[in-house]
This record gives sequence, structure tokens and C-alpha cells, in this order.
Amino acid sequence: MRYIKQIKLVLITMLLLSGSVLDAQILDKSWHEITSKKEDDWFASAEAKTIADNVLLYQRDIGGWPKNIQMQKPLSEAEKQKLKALKSSSKDVTTDNGATYHEMIFLSKVYRAQPEPRYKEAFLNGLNYLLEAQYDNGGWPQFYPLKEGYYTHITYNDDSMVNILKVLKNIKDETGYFSIQPSEAVRKKVDVAFQKGIECILNTQYVQNGVLTAWCAQHDKNTLLPAKARAYELPSLSGAESANIVLLLMSIENPSTAVINSVHKAVAWFENTKITGLREDRVYNDEGKTISKIMVADENAPAIWARFMDLEDNTPFFSDRDGIKKATLAEIGEERRNGYAWYKTFPQKVLDKYPEWKEKHSSKNLKQLGNLFEVVVAKDGSGDYVSIQEAINNSKAFPYDRITITIKNGIYYEKVKVHEWNPNITLIGESKEHTIITYDDYFDKIDLGRNSTFYSQTVLIDADRTILKNLTIENSAGDVGQAVALAVNATEVAVINCNLLGHQDTLYASGKGQQYYKACYIEGTTDFIFGNATALFENCQIHSKRDSFITAASTPKEADFGYVFKDCDLTANDEVTKMYLGRPWRIYAKTVFINCNLGDHILPVGWDNWSKPEAEKTTFYAEFNNSGEGYRPNERVNWSHQLTKSEAKSYTIKTILGNPKKSSKKEWYELL
Repeated sequence: MRYIKQIKLVLITMLLLSGSVLDAQILDKSWHEITSKKEDDWFASAEAKTIADNVLLYQRDIGGWPKNIQMQKPLSEAEKQKLKALKSSSKDVTTDNGATYHEMIFLSKVYRAQPEPRYKEAFLNGLNYLLEAQYDNGGWPQFYPLKEGYYTHITYNDDSMVNILKVLKNIKDETGYFSIQPSEAVRKKVDVAFQKGIECILNTQYVQNGVLTAWCAQHDKNTLLPAKARAYELPSLSGAESANIVLLLMSIENPSTAVINSVHKAVAWFENTKITGLREDRVYNDEGKTISKIMVADENAPAIWARFMDLEDNTPFFSDRDGIKKATLAEIGEERRNGYAWYKTFPQKVLDKYPEWKEKHSSKNLKQLGNLFEVVVAKDGSGDYVSIQEAINNSKAFPYDRITITIKNGIYYEKVKVHEWNPNITLIGESKEHTIITYDDYFDKIDLGRNSTFYSQTVLIDADRTILKNLTIENSAGDVGQAVALAVNATEVAVINCNLLGHQDTLYASGKGQQYYKACYIEGTTDFIFGNATALFENCQIHSKRDSFITAASTPKEADFGYVFKDCDLTANDEVTKMYLGRPWRIYAKTVFINCNLGDHILPVGWDNWSKPEAEKTTFYAEFNNSGEGYRPNERVNWSHQLTKSEAKSYTIKTILGNPKKSSKKEWYELL
């Protein structure tokens, strides 16, 4: 019996000791090693939970984390109280050196094993932080909130932006890598943020003597050009950061032509700039610290790439804290020479992977379409194109027959233009709710002077006889001033069963032609339907999001009709109480509402002259047989009109949109 007790004691001691050894093995690792650990039973342990609690303490209310923290180190009670006091501070919150990225990965792994709601909440707060920190141009700064200095640059350094995009990609693709998934609304934001990030990567790829090359570790947030960081980090091309950027691009399942071209050009640059026959040797002291780096000739050494290469000719260079370029590593002081990674082998991973990737995508630009008049766009690669604009650009110019481009469900973050030479095109979505074309340009972002509004549109129609069906077209810039979702500068254009979403200037219905908007939802704040077209809006919902003006017509003097709304519902957000039907952008504006239901947000006076008294004599603002609390014909401004029955009879689709000349041919709108 005594021996049995002794055996039990030995076994218990061994278990306790083995546990202590395992604990020590974990605690001796770096934070990066712990977050990179494969998911196993350890993440269900009390130790993992304790570390996760530390992670929550270090997270700031804004959602992100500071950098260079060994989260696994035990915290005293005093340290915990200090961290709680820092919660509301956003100072030093960053994505640099893997901050926020590694904490989100760890929380996801712990949550899969220990699904506590607070871990999920912290992860989602981290995700919201990443979304909020993104620039309009798609890039991310090193610190957010912004920290003065080079920290505001778009930061590829130490893979900061690539790490963020990896998070977004796993979430949008629902790969299962993360145990936590956001709501559908947030996932859509993630999808758009990823697309914007890829667009930023494409836009910052450096053009050297007319040829795309690689990237700098940081790029100016305004000009997008390579930018200086610390004194020894001069504008240059970077072998290290560029490699992981290209690996990210190569991981995209169905890359666009632009992404494919970017990869091809970057790989060519890597081949051109690799250094062979040279290796780096290190001299260590007794403590194992590097005290010297020496470059040695070695014909058998693997290829290496310089950390910094000249923007003009790709010549490697080195610099000390004085910021002066040197030709060799030996020319700079020991502190920088030994304390910085001046050469990298990362691009070799790209070159190793490239042949297989190239084989998979080599025929992309040479794709032969079976039917030039029926093509499909699908983000998942199941169609003929993954980009709407690519499909349009490859369409036949001035076709005799109609070209139908079917767009599968998905969020398409791109500016789309149907060119003047692409008439007779139909863009038809799989469903209005889930086929979304979105972009976020706006007046101040465009910054091209007083006409910047007209460059801000998400979709631009310059081609006659274009048809849009079952789409959501959105300007997602927010309430930031003029920001057009859809601009139509053509005739015989039909927009059917579409959502047009935005704030100010949502729909620019212009050109001297005729346009037909049927069964559409159109929302906005100020002048959100504006321009000089003759346009019929039939069975549409016109939704106001703020007290302001619905229409701002600029109808030409000679036009018989301007904007005509028939059988439409005028609705508004609950807080909207003072909405005008319209005001004249130009003094001959014509706008008429017939058989429409007007909500109580419509002001009794109905119309405004835009501080143009002369417009009261030249505009034609009228109504007929409207209904609803907002229809108060007796209280309208005295220079507006209430149509008689005989006058209202002239407002037919034939008279508004038809050919005034007699013809046996069917009208264009009869062929929709």
C-alpha cells in the first residue's frame, strides 16, 4: 500500500513537472512564436486563457494594440491597473511590427477552444479598427490615429499592410482560418476594404522608365510615390517588402488582368535585381550577439536582394543615420551595419512559386469568348471576367447587336465607364440586392478644381442605348459633399430595378437625350437627382436622408420636358421634416410630379428658387393628382403650377421619351 502511494506521488510529481516544463516552453517563446503556434489543445488551457486576458487588457478602446509587447509575460496587479487606465488612450496604437495582427490571430485561436464572448468582441473591435484606419486611397498608415511624421505614409514596411490584407482576405473568403466571423454588413465592408487595398498596391507599384517594377517600404499618402522614413530609410525599391506584396497578389484566386500584369512585371524586376555570388557572414561575441557583418564572394551562395535599391537604376545602396547613400555595407558604421537587415532572400519564394502561378493564369489575357454578345462577370472566376470594366473594355465597339454583360452577385469595388463607342450594352445583375458596384470618390478627394463633382461617379454612362438592370450602384464616400453614384450623359438609356445609393448628388441625369428610370430606389441628401436630361422616373422610391432638396434640374431652355416623376413614392428618414421637391440649378429647370405619394417631409411650399428670383419666371415646376401628407397644392409657392387634366394627359411615356416623328418602328423603350 505504501509503495502504491509512493508511485502515485511520483506520477503526480511527474505530471506537475511536465506541466511546468510545458509552461516554461511556452513562456520562453516570443509573442510572435506563440501566435504562430498551430491550434491544438494548449489553446484550451488555463495558461492560454491567462494570456488572452492579458491581450484584452492591452487592447485600447479604439480596437487596436500597441507594438512590441510580450503579451505572455505575467502582469502584476499594479500593471493591470495601469493598463486599465490606458484603455481610453489611442496613443501608440498601430499595425507596425505585427501589432493588432498577432493579437487578433491569438484571440481567434483561443476563441475556437474557449468561445467566450469577450474574446469575440475584442477580435471584432480589432477588425473595426483596421477598417477605420484605412485611407480613402486604400492604404494604411503605420499608426492610427495618425501620428505626425513619416508614420502617416502608406506602410508596407515589415509587412504591415500585407498582414492587414491577409486578415481581410481570410474573412471575406470565409476560409475558416479565423474562428470569428463578423456580421454580413461588416463582411461587405471587409470585401470593399480588401479591394481598395489591392487597388492601392497596384497604384503604388513604381514605374521606372515606363516599366512597372516593385514597391518602396512606404509611399506618400497623397502622391503615392516612394517616401522617406527614418534617416537611413530613403526612398527606394525594396526587395523584402515587395516580395510579400507579390505573394499576396499571387494568392488571389481569380485575379484581374491588372493584378496579373502587376505580378509579371514584379517577377521580371526580381529576376533583374537578384544578386548572386555573394553571401553575408557574421561575427559573434561570446554572448552570441552579432558584432560584425561581412560580405564574402561565394559562387555557390543562394540569390539575395538588397533592402534598398535606387529608384532610377536599381543599384543597391546603404546609409547610416546621416542619411547619406553609400555603395557598400562596409562603408557604414557598426551600429547600423550590424543592427539592420540589409539583404533578404524573400523574393526567392516568389520566383519559386511563379512558374506554377504563371501556368495557371497565362491564358488570362488571351481568353477566347464563345459568344461575344453574351458574357458573364463573376468575382469567383466562374464567368468570363472578374471585373465589370474589363468586360466593357473587351466589348466590340459600335456593335450592330446588343451586348449583354451578366454580372453575378458580389461587391465590385471599381469605377465603371461605358464608353461612347460601346452603345447597345446591357449590364444586368444577378440580383439588385447582392450585385453591388461601389466606389468612394468625392469632390475633395478628386481635388481637380471646381468641376471635381463630375469625376466622382462610381458608374459613368457615355454610350447611347445602355440598359442597367438589377444592380445596386453606390457612392460609399459618405456624407462628405458632392459624390455621384451614377452619371448618365447619353440618350435612350434605361435604368430598371436598380438601387442608386449616396448622399449629395447621387444621380447625375444629364445630356440632351432621353432617360428612363423604372422601379428604382434612389436615395440622397442634397440635389440628389440633378442635371439637364429629359428623364422619366416611373414607379420609383425617392428617399430623402436629410432636410434639403430632392432635385436640381438644369433643363435646356428649348427642351419640352425635364424631370418627370410618375407614380413614385417620396419617403424619408424619420428625422427629415423639411424637404423641397426641387430648386433650379439653371433657370429653365423643369420638374413635374404626377400621381406620386408625397410623405410629410415635403414642405408645404414645395419649391425653392435657389436665391434666383428670375428663375420664378423661367422654371416650370408642376404637380398633378399627387397624394399623401406632403401634397398641399394650396400652399405651394405661387410661381409653381398645378396641371389640369388636359395638361396632364400630355405627360405620357410616348411624348416624353418617344420619337416625335411618326414611324412604324417600335420605340426604344418598348424593346426593354
